[in-house]
Amino acid sequence: MGFLELLEVASMPIVQVLLISVLGAFLATDYCSLLSADTRRSVNKLVFVVFTPCIMFANLAQTVTLQDIISWWFMPINVGITFLVGGILGWLVVKLLNPKPQLHGLIIATCASGNMGNLMIILVPAICDEEGSPFGNRSVCRSIGLSYASFSMALGGFYIWTYSYQLVRSSATQFKALGLVKSANKDMDSDDPRSLLLKPQQNQDLEIQVKEKVSTSTYIKDLLHQILEELFAPPTVGAILGFIFGATNWLRNLIIGENAPLRVIQDSVKLLGDGTIPCITLILGGNLIQGLRSSAVKTSVIVGVICVRYIILPVVGVGVVQLAWSLGYLPPDPLFRYVLMLQFTLPPAMNISTMAQLFDVAQDECSVIFLWTYLVASLALTMWVMFGSGVGSKRQRMMQSNPYNLAVGTGATSFPPYSGFPVVRLRGLPFNCADVDIFKFFAGLDIVDVLLVSKNGKSSGEAFVVFAGPMQVEKGQAQYG
Repeated sequence: MGFLELLEVASMPIVQVLLISVLGAFLATDYCSLLSADTRRSVNKLVFVVFTPCIMFANLAQTVTLQDIISWWFMPINVGITFLVGGILGWLVVKLLNPKPQLHGLIIATCASGNMGNLMIILVPAICDEEGSPFGNRSVCRSIGLSYASFSMALGGFYIWTYSYQLVRSSATQFKALGLVKSANKDMDSDDPRSLLLKPQQNQDLEIQVKEKVSTSTYIKDLLHQILEELFAPPTVGAILGFIFGATNWLRNLIIGENAPLRVIQDSVKLLGDGTIPCITLILGGNLIQGLRSSAVKTSVIVGVICVRYIILPVVGVGVVQLAWSLGYLPPDPLFRYVLMLQFTLPPAMNISTMAQLFDVAQDECSVIFLWTYLVASLALTMWVMFGSGVGSKRQRMMQSNPYNLAVGTGATSFPPYSGFPVVRLRGLPFNCADVDIFKFFAGLDIVDVLLVSKNGKSSGEAFVVFAGPMQVEKGQAQYG
């Protein structure tokens, strides 16, 4: 794919967000008055309690099995690294630029949390569908890519509604407490006799005593209460239930599949979940009107967030993924590595605007920051998509070349990047046989890759199947002879 084609692919989800935001902004104007501040708060609570849990449950239960969770064990770690490193970089931005107190948690959360939801769901299959995609057969790439993207979306949602949720909430609590302290200080400066009953030194001693009493008697209790509150937040509950249903076969078979007796439940939950992204984006556009009128976000803050999300964090991501690959922690599928890299390059998560609205803190500033970061996202994503696509070139060359130097058998092969994986040769295949047909034939077995052999640009009727382990080969031999 050329630069313009990649630019179009990377821009489509961004343009969708911007168009729906413009609609939300129009609905919030005085001319229309359909999306007032009170309406936005009500819809936001609906998103938090109903829509977000539904989309997380629906995606996890349908696309992620226990075998996937085991095979893709590095992805949760990779997503955690994006949040950890982004949070540290966001904290440095706050310390260096010293923005308003109400923006501290918002900036750190914006730097830490990438949009692993609708962008990944749109972007990864779009790359697979393009002519000349470096990730092999379109249908196989699209199917596996959607599973990767859905798992990434679920993991991102889990981290967002625990880690980022706590950041925004604690920042809002501290800011509101600071406002109360300032209000109390103003009362102390007044001439009211009641405010002068205690001397300054007595006030300080009393404050220290209260702090000591609170810290010793309720700290553990408050900490446990906070952890439980986060675990039982609706989006987190939806993610946990999705993991349970996806990993438990008999529960999964109850609601997933054409023959599932309770499939109407999954269909209904998915229908509710589909309303998440449009509602969040409309609310963001409604807040944008007020933000452009009244917020005063420093340009340096916006530039700092953009640099973290589109320059520093992606460079860190490339290093992390390449290190994990060199240590043998990743499966050989280049599309998996591409998705891991992509997780470091995304614009801020839309759910942060939901949190800002939920806690009534920095809503206008959040909309302005999101406007500029999403405007820059098209070009930045295009550049990193082009860079990340290069990791798939090895797979494309192998499928076009003759891999007869593969060590065939149930033992481990030494052919990179499939070192340690057993390979089986298939002969006498129909000339129109595609790799997706082989994947379907071995359905239920853990297959790493399928390499079709061609001679002079035509199929030779042979293929090499890379299995995840010797046990998978034995199962295949027992099942198919």
